Amino acid sequence: MNDPAWLAFARRQIGTREIPGPTHNNKLIALLNTAARWNGVIWKDDEMPWCGGFAAACLVAAGIDPPKIAARAASWATWGANLRTDRLAPGAILVFSRFGGNHVGFYAGEDARYYHVVGGNQGNAVSYSRIANSRLIASRWPRGVPVIGGPVRMTEVAGIPVTTNEA
Repeated sequence: MNDPAWLAFARRQIGTREIPGPTHNNKLIALLNTAARWNGVIWKDDEMPWCGGFAAACLVAAGIDPPKIAARAASWATWGANLRTDRLAPGAILVFSRFGGNHVGFYAGEDARYYHVVGGNQGNAVSYSRIANSRLIASRWPRGVPVIGGPVRMTEVAGIPVTTNEA
Protein backbone atom coordinates (compact mmCIF):
# COMPACT_ATOMS: atom_id res chain seq x y z
CA MET A 1 0.00 0.00 0.00
CA ASN A 2 1.29 3.46 -0.88
CA ASP A 3 -0.21 5.34 2.09
CA PRO A 4 1.03 8.77 3.11
CA ALA A 5 3.05 8.59 6.34
CA TRP A 6 0.26 9.98 8.56
CA LEU A 7 -2.23 7.36 7.36
CA ALA A 8 0.31 4.54 7.78
CA PHE A 9 0.88 5.79 11.34
CA ALA A 10 -2.88 5.93 11.99
CA ARG A 11 -3.38 2.37 10.71
CA ARG A 12 -0.69 1.13 13.11
CA GLN A 13 -2.78 2.53 15.99
CA ILE A 14 -5.91 0.50 15.08
CA GLY A 15 -7.25 -1.15 18.22
CA THR A 16 -5.96 1.49 20.66
CA ARG A 17 -8.96 2.15 22.88
CA GLU A 18 -10.26 4.04 25.85
CA ILE A 19 -10.51 2.27 29.18
CA PRO A 20 -14.04 2.67 30.59
CA GLY A 21 -14.40 3.98 34.13
CA PRO A 22 -11.96 5.84 36.35
CA THR A 23 -8.83 4.25 34.82
CA HIS A 24 -7.52 5.69 31.55
CA ASN A 25 -5.33 4.40 28.72
CA ASN A 26 -2.00 6.09 29.41
CA LYS A 27 -0.60 5.03 26.01
CA LEU A 28 -3.52 6.80 24.29
CA ILE A 29 -3.13 9.90 26.47
CA ALA A 30 0.60 10.07 25.70
CA LEU A 31 -0.12 9.72 21.96
CA LEU A 32 -2.69 12.55 22.05
CA ASN A 33 -0.27 14.77 23.95
CA THR A 34 2.43 14.42 21.27
CA ALA A 35 0.46 17.15 19.49
CA ALA A 36 -0.36 19.17 22.63
CA ARG A 37 1.31 22.27 21.16
CA TRP A 38 -1.39 22.38 18.47
CA ASN A 39 -4.33 20.80 20.28
CA GLY A 40 -5.01 23.69 22.62
CA VAL A 41 -5.46 21.17 25.46
CA ILE A 42 -3.43 18.72 27.49
CA TRP A 43 -5.14 15.34 27.75
CA LYS A 44 -5.34 13.97 31.28
CA ASP A 45 -7.94 11.31 30.55
CA ASP A 46 -9.54 9.48 27.64
CA GLU A 47 -13.08 10.70 28.30
CA MET A 48 -12.83 13.94 26.33
CA PRO A 49 -13.61 13.72 22.57
CA TRP A 50 -10.26 12.97 20.95
CA CYS A 51 -10.72 12.49 17.18
CA GLY A 52 -9.01 15.83 16.41
CA GLY A 53 -6.18 15.11 18.82
CA PHE A 54 -5.63 11.75 17.17
CA ALA A 55 -5.55 13.28 13.68
CA ALA A 56 -3.06 15.88 14.95
CA ALA A 57 -0.81 13.20 16.51
CA CYS A 58 -0.74 11.30 13.20
CA LEU A 59 0.28 14.38 11.22
CA VAL A 60 2.89 15.40 13.80
CA ALA A 61 4.35 11.87 13.56
CA ALA A 62 4.70 12.52 9.80
CA GLY A 63 6.38 15.91 10.37
CA ILE A 64 3.35 18.01 9.37
CA ASP A 65 1.94 20.81 11.52
CA PRO A 66 -1.79 20.38 12.17
CA PRO A 67 -4.18 23.33 12.61
CA LYS A 68 -4.22 25.43 15.73
CA ILE A 69 -6.70 24.03 18.24
CA ALA A 70 -6.54 20.71 16.39
CA ALA A 71 -8.52 19.04 19.18
CA ARG A 72 -11.63 20.70 17.70
CA ALA A 73 -12.75 18.67 14.69
CA ALA A 74 -14.16 21.86 13.14
CA SER A 75 -10.63 23.35 13.02
CA TRP A 76 -9.76 20.82 10.31
CA ALA A 77 -12.48 22.10 7.93
CA THR A 78 -10.33 25.05 6.82
CA TRP A 79 -6.84 23.62 7.39
CA GLY A 80 -4.54 22.72 4.51
CA ALA A 81 -5.86 22.72 0.95
CA ASN A 82 -9.34 21.85 -0.23
CA LEU A 83 -9.54 18.47 -1.95
CA ARG A 84 -12.52 17.85 -4.21
CA THR A 85 -14.44 14.69 -3.42
CA ASP A 86 -13.76 13.30 -6.89
CA ARG A 87 -10.01 13.63 -6.13
CA LEU A 88 -9.99 12.00 -2.68
CA ALA A 89 -7.01 9.76 -1.98
CA PRO A 90 -6.06 7.63 1.02
CA GLY A 91 -5.06 9.93 3.87
CA ALA A 92 -7.35 12.82 2.93
CA ILE A 93 -8.67 14.53 6.04
CA LEU A 94 -12.46 14.28 6.16
CA VAL A 95 -14.61 16.42 8.45
CA PHE A 96 -18.16 15.28 9.18
CA SER A 97 -21.12 16.85 10.91
CA ARG A 98 -22.55 14.95 13.85
CA PHE A 99 -25.07 15.61 16.58
CA GLY A 100 -23.39 17.89 19.12
CA GLY A 101 -20.33 18.75 17.03
CA ASN A 102 -18.12 17.41 14.28
CA HIS A 103 -15.82 14.46 13.62
CA VAL A 104 -12.50 14.19 11.76
CA GLY A 105 -10.76 11.14 10.34
CA PHE A 106 -8.74 9.89 7.38
CA TYR A 107 -10.12 8.66 4.08
CA ALA A 108 -9.38 4.98 3.40
CA GLY A 109 -11.96 4.43 0.64
CA GLU A 110 -15.64 4.69 -0.18
CA ASP A 111 -18.62 2.69 -1.28
CA ALA A 112 -21.82 3.99 -2.85
CA ARG A 113 -23.12 5.65 0.34
CA TYR A 114 -20.30 5.73 2.88
CA TYR A 115 -16.75 6.90 3.34
CA HIS A 116 -14.50 4.30 4.96
CA VAL A 117 -12.64 6.24 7.63
CA VAL A 118 -9.62 5.49 9.82
CA GLY A 119 -10.02 7.63 12.89
CA GLY A 120 -9.80 8.09 16.61
CA ASN A 121 -12.73 8.04 19.00
CA GLN A 122 -14.78 5.85 16.67
CA GLY A 123 -16.47 3.45 19.07
CA ASN A 124 -14.09 4.80 21.75
CA ALA A 125 -11.13 3.42 19.79
CA VAL A 126 -8.89 3.95 16.80
CA SER A 127 -10.84 2.01 14.21
CA TYR A 128 -12.34 1.80 10.77
CA SER A 129 -15.86 3.17 10.43
CA ARG A 130 -18.23 3.81 7.57
CA ILE A 131 -19.70 7.31 7.71
CA ALA A 132 -22.51 8.53 5.45
CA ASN A 133 -21.13 10.63 2.62
CA SER A 134 -24.07 13.02 3.16
CA ARG A 135 -22.46 14.09 6.46
CA LEU A 136 -19.21 15.28 4.85
CA ILE A 137 -18.59 19.00 5.35
CA ALA A 138 -14.93 19.27 4.25
CA SER A 139 -12.18 17.26 2.60
CA ARG A 140 -8.63 18.55 3.03
CA TRP A 141 -5.02 17.69 2.23
CA PRO A 142 -1.80 19.04 3.77
CA ARG A 143 -0.77 22.12 1.80
CA GLY A 144 2.39 21.59 -0.25
CA VAL A 145 2.25 17.77 -0.01
CA PRO A 146 1.54 15.94 -3.29
CA VAL A 147 -1.66 13.91 -3.36
CA ILE A 148 -0.80 10.23 -3.74
CA GLY A 149 -3.33 8.16 -5.70
CA GLY A 150 -7.02 8.77 -6.09
CA PRO A 151 -10.41 7.54 -4.95
CA VAL A 152 -10.57 3.97 -3.67
CA ARG A 153 -13.85 2.29 -4.57
CA MET A 154 -14.90 -0.41 -2.14
CA THR A 155 -17.85 -2.69 -1.79
CA GLU A 156 -19.82 -2.43 1.41
CA VAL A 157 -17.75 -4.35 3.92
CA ALA A 158 -19.26 -6.62 6.54
CA GLY A 159 -17.76 -6.01 9.95
CA ILE A 160 -16.98 -2.31 9.46
CA PRO A 161 -19.72 -0.52 11.35
CA VAL A 162 -21.78 2.34 10.01
CA THR A 163 -21.64 5.09 12.62
CA THR A 164 -23.96 8.00 13.24
CA ASN A 165 -22.30 9.61 16.28
CA GLU A 166 -18.58 9.14 16.77
CA ALA A 167 -18.21 10.82 20.17
